[in-house]
Amino acid sequence: MLSTLELRNIIESSFLPVRCQCTQAADRSLTVRVFDRRCERVDLLVTGISADQLTSSRAISNLIVGLRNDLADQHRLRAGRRSDSL
Repeated sequence: MLSTLELRNIIESSFLPVRCQCTQAADRSLTVRVFDRRCERVDLLVTGISADQLTSSRAISNLIVGLRNDLADQHRLRAGRRSDSL
């Protein structure tokens, strides 16, 4: 099993050059925040990720793919709201 530090590093570096912050709670659940490139606004916030489930490179990869998809969905929603208000 990977250490928390290794797991955080893998997740955070997978979003570079965008800033990503991964923290672990006392119950070993992870919180991932992905920030907007232009400011400090949080573009994506996901809580309650079970670190105990991230026991293989495939599980970690699937988590990252899911987070990236969620981030892309957020960007599409924001773009849709901007175009609706024009």
